[in-house]
Amino acid sequence: MSEKTPAKPTTLPTETQRSDPNAVASFLKQARALGAGRVAGASKGRLILALDATMSRQPTWDLACALQAEMFDAVGKTGRLEVQLVYFRGFGECRSSKFVSDTGKLKDLMVKIDCRGGHTQIGKVLSHALTETEAQKVNALVYIGDAMEEEVDDLAEKAGRLGLKGVPVFLFQEGHDPSAERAFKEIARLTRGAWFRFDRNAASTLAELLSAIAIYATGGYPALEARGRGADRLLIENMRGRSGS
Repeated sequence: MSEKTPAKPTTLPTETQRSDPNAVASFLKQARALGAGRVAGASKGRLILALDATMSRQPTWDLACALQAEMFDAVGKTGRLEVQLVYFRGFGECRSSKFVSDTGKLKDLMVKIDCRGGHTQIGKVLSHALTETEAQKVNALVYIGDAMEEEVDDLAEKAGRLGLKGVPVFLFQEGHDPSAERAFKEIARLTRGAWFRFDRNAASTLAELLSAIAIYATGGYPALEARGRGADRLLIENMRGRSGS
């Protein structure tokens, strides 16, 4: 490959240029967000992405595959976020991947999964998250699903234990199943997480929320407050609303 000709030095104007106050404020906010992300220490943020892969989820599976990239993009190329994929489908099948820090690897895993008929296994997902965080801290659990076919009290017990360990669960519900909505909101309350509607017509909003969750996983509330986007503020409001309830 041929070498590029060095660019000529730019001649600076003799008159001092003043920086746009808005640009300065924006830069300082981004710097604070980066610093807040580092406050958590040298260890990487760990996030579990759990998906219902039963047959009813097939229509929006591709959307979930696309949106997961937002979590990595939110923290740039710092490699400070590791994500583990967990999914269930079929007759008692519930599997998990290794934690990865590359969006391409995670998407490769997701596109190989086909949805199959079966009942929900949310309890297994919560139990898995408990096991993982006992071995090494998990900063957040994201769950995307449309149904709930288990005993709510059993799920609540596991959710309460996750809450005690400081693992918030962020639940995205596709559809309007009332049983699922009640259970998902209770899990969010017990873990000090948040519940949102998973609507394919609001893909941009979902992407922004996943981005906010990634920022939280790597830097907590300080990083969210420092970045200060609309989705960041929405997430804070939901989480702190749960905490105070």
